[in-house]
Amino acid sequence: MSACELSIGSALPELRKDAITKVQLVKYAGASGDYNLIHTDDETARRVGLDGVIAHGMLSMAFLGQYLCWLTGPESIRRLGVRFVEMVRPGDVLTCRGRVKTVEPEATGRRMTLELWVENQRAQQVTLGEADVVTS
Repeated sequence: MSACELSIGSALPELRKDAITKVQLVKYAGASGDYNLIHTDDETARRVGLDGVIAHGMLSMAFLGQYLCWLTGPESIRRLGVRFVEMVRPGDVLTCRGRVKTVEPEATGRRMTLELWVENQRAQQVTLGEADVVTS
């Protein structure tokens, strides 16, 4: 991403992820230490009123972190905050998207606030986020 080409309102390139799988959820449970069975066991998920397992909310946040690293590099990220708004299920194909919200000059470049979101294949936003990045 070339910061010099971006201005307030500029759309950011999108990052599309492969479909979420149950195997991925089990691996994420191990990596994150979140072994809540609603993420890995359909029977438990149904017992608590869900249609089946759901992805960890932090997985979609991790995708936004990956998106930021892909866009600007990890050294540029100053802040990332998110809000989970919809459940993600196995089979969902997620796409990270964003746009520039603010641009301010800094001593070494520009500080930008980015409005971010993750949406599923039905164009439903599942995770909303905002990040501050510094670019040269």
